[in-house]
Amino acid sequence: MPDANLANELLDPEAIGQAEALGLAARFIVEGYMSGEHKSPFRGFSVEFTQHRQYVPGDDTRHLDWKVLGRTDRYYLKQYEQETNFVAHLLLDGSESMRYGSGQPSGGAKAVKSGAVAGSRLTKFQYGKVLAAALSYLILYQRDAVSVGIFDQSVRSHVPRTGNLASVYDIMARLAAFDPVGQTGIGAILHEAAGQNLRKGIVILISDLFDDEKAIQDGMQHLRFGGHEVILFHVMDPFELEFPFGGNVEFEGLEKEGNLKTSPADVRMSYLREVEAFRRRIVEMCEKHRSHYVLANTAVPLHEMLGGYLAFRRRTTTR
Repeated sequence: MPDANLANELLDPEAIGQAEALGLAARFIVEGYMSGEHKSPFRGFSVEFTQHRQYVPGDDTRHLDWKVLGRTDRYYLKQYEQETNFVAHLLLDGSESMRYGSGQPSGGAKAVKSGAVAGSRLTKFQYGKVLAAALSYLILYQRDAVSVGIFDQSVRSHVPRTGNLASVYDIMARLAAFDPVGQTGIGAILHEAAGQNLRKGIVILISDLFDDEKAIQDGMQHLRFGGHEVILFHVMDPFELEFPFGGNVEFEGLEKEGNLKTSPADVRMSYLREVEAFRRRIVEMCEKHRSHYVLANTAVPLHEMLGGYLAFRRRTTTR
């Protein structure tokens, strides 16, 4: 088993505390594979009573409601709604743009993609790793199942579906060992997930979404068509959101974007408009496909961001 110190590195104690308290319930009815907490679309004869139906020849008489028979002299069967666990498929963007992380604003600093080179704040990938670790722990803790994939243009590291809490150490070993260096291909990854996972479940995408928006939308539509719920954690650095630069800056491109020298004051307003329009399109895409959008600003403590989402989810989930 991998070193348990990995858990201390990747699991935010406050985030885990909130996650355990709030829980993660399946927002849509999902197809399960073992007895558990979440509703199944299949009606059977186990767990939770839902309704009666009239007896017809050939039905199992063990499920006759004898009390109803005594009161009405009619034969009715008890029907139950089976409770099942859900499967969550976590997809973490491991492309090069996720390496970016800003320090404190400083005029004239070198920049990456849309901000400064990594400083004291977590990079987007580090933040995404901690988020993936917290979600994996939460899902396994509540006896549901999870699979984890780290991808760029293809899945580079994968932990198959598991319902064993001890597997969290394997998940964290994979997360800790991964180095994001490639270009991204989110749309193809979502299509692959939709094709491989035929049971309805939850697909959780953790990414900065720096990719073709149409391809992402097509992939999301494919997942939703298959009955999967989609949750999108949009990981952004505050410098990418606020563009707090002054002086002359050389922006160092990632994923073969090339470098750009410019004066931030000359482009700030247009940049901020483009970023806001980009985020608005992503939000509208999620709304169109009845999926949750969560802005994961790396300046916001993980326990606050995740706790806020789980509280919202609990309020809006129909159990």
